[in-house]
Parts: sequence; C-alpha cells; structure tokens
Amino acid sequence: MPIELLVPAEFDGQRLDRFLVSVVEGRSRSQMQRLIDDGCVQVRRGGPSGAAASVRANLPVRTGDQVTVDLPPAVTPADVTPEQLPLEVLYQDADLAVINKPPGMVVHPGAGHASGTLVNALLHHMRDLSGVGGELRPGIVHRLDRGTSGVMVIAKNDAAHHELSRQFHDREVEKEYVALVWGVVQAGRRIDAAIGRDPVHRQKMSARARRAREAVTRITRARQLRGVTLCQVAIHTGRTHQIRVHLSAIGHPIVGDPLYGGVRRRIPGDLRALHRLDRPFLHAERLAFTHPRDGRRIELTAPLPDDLMSILEELPGWKDDDG
Repeated sequence: MPIELLVPAEFDGQRLDRFLVSVVEGRSRSQMQRLIDDGCVQVRRGGPSGAAASVRANLPVRTGDQVTVDLPPAVTPADVTPEQLPLEVLYQDADLAVINKPPGMVVHPGAGHASGTLVNALLHHMRDLSGVGGELRPGIVHRLDRGTSGVMVIAKNDAAHHELSRQFHDREVEKEYVALVWGVVQAGRRIDAAIGRDPVHRQKMSARARRAREAVTRITRARQLRGVTLCQVAIHTGRTHQIRVHLSAIGHPIVGDPLYGGVRRRIPGDLRALHRLDRPFLHAERLAFTHPRDGRRIELTAPLPDDLMSILEELPGWKDDDG
C-alpha cells in the first residue's frame, strides 16, 4: 500500500533510510533499505511535481521532497513461529548454515505468507540465528524467489551476517544457476542491462525501467535441445528477478515462468513434458563464498531436484549423450 510523505524541515539533509525509519512506524532500518533496493521508494525533489531523484539509502532528503513508499503489510513477530518443515542442510557450523531451499517455499513471512516459509523452518531447526535481518528475517542474508530451488547461506550470528552481506554487496560471492530457456542460446552470452521496478506492473522488474540499477548475467554453458536450451548462468549482481528478467529481455524466457513470458499454451508434442512444470525451470546450483570467521573458501552445490530432472529426461535429445 503506497504512502506519501513530505520531508519536514527538521529532516533536511538526513539520509533517506534514516528519515523513513523516523516517520514510518514498525519498520527497521534494514527493512527500509531492502525496500529502497527493491525499487519500492521514490523521491521527487521539491514536491509531487518535482524531478525524480536517483534513489539510494544514503540519499540526503531535502525539505519539501515528496517520498513515496510502496509499503507491504507488516507481519507481527508473534505470527512468526517455528514450524517442523522439511529442510535439507548441506553444511553447518557455529557461524552459518547452507541449505537447499525447496521449490514453492517463500523465504520470509510477508503479505499472504505468514507461515510455511523458510524462516518458519529455520526457527524450528536452528536456535541460533542472526538478528541483523530483523525479526521477520532472522539469519537471511540473501533471497531466492518462491519458485526457485537451490543453495542459500544462512547467518547464525551478527558478525557472520555482516561479513556475508558485505561479500554479496562487494560481489565476492560466486552464484551459478541452471535454467531451461526457450530457443537457442549460445554459451558466452553476456547480458549487461540495468534492472528496476516496472512502472506499470509493480510485481515485475524490467530491463527498461527509468530508475534502474546495474545488473550483469553471463551464460557460461549451454546445451541445445529441441526448441529449448539448458543453460548454466552466473550472475555478478543480485537484483530482484535478475536472471528471469535478463533472459526474457533477450527473447529467451525461462520455461515455466508465467511472469516473464515463459509459459506457452501450444507446445510441440515432443516437448509435452514441459506441461508438467508448475514453476520456472530455475535452480540455484552453486554458491561459493569466504567463511566469515576463518577465511576458508566454502563451495556448496545442489543437484537439480526431481521435478526438474524428470522433465529433462523426457525431452528429445537429452539421452543422446550424458551432457
């Protein structure tokens, strides 16, 4: 629900994130920074008819600026309870855990998802999660979309959370995904296109947004099948929906992605297995980072889950060789 705020004189020159925390009740500074990063905050200099500013957390606001915040409904901490949900832990120590997120699971509570989230599962399986992410996101350093499966790292203390967040911010974390896309895509393709909130469809991101942030995606490996390509994808940035937006922008949307053009009603008979997809064919296969305490390089992988692998095995050309 959008709210509109006019900056009073006493906040002149203050950082945008600090201003928002001061005037919006019930939201932490980290939550406000996430909203800013996700393109949910707009600033117009001098009022509603003023020029749009380039929004960032440390932007100094000025007296009379209009700040518009697309604020999702809050979920109270009392609603976030531990739940005994299945959770595959790939690695765990006193500082962090690496898990294999199942498809269909929302990462943290929010509007329409007060339970059944990864946070609910984490609260059951782990008692020592970092509080930096806020009461609704304990331990959460980064996110995967609801329909995306795969590797995620969780922080167990505040020091680990800060250091892992820094590594993500400074692009020191290696992130590789597997995606099945429509059409023929060649390995070596680089997509360098800024991403921002779609001005018309607020649930979508766009590579043509007026206010956008740098984003880079690379196709590192590609296996052509009939009508589709299985790609290994590396991302250098971590924008919302980045891989989905970039692949759609070059005309090769991820198969099964309803938001970015990946669902087709008419599919050739030899690709009929694709009708079984109930989510985008996207999996976070590999994550590599530096351990926040001892400096070891940690690298974890998760194989394609059964729902995706079973579809691949029915596609023409898949069994011609071992890939």
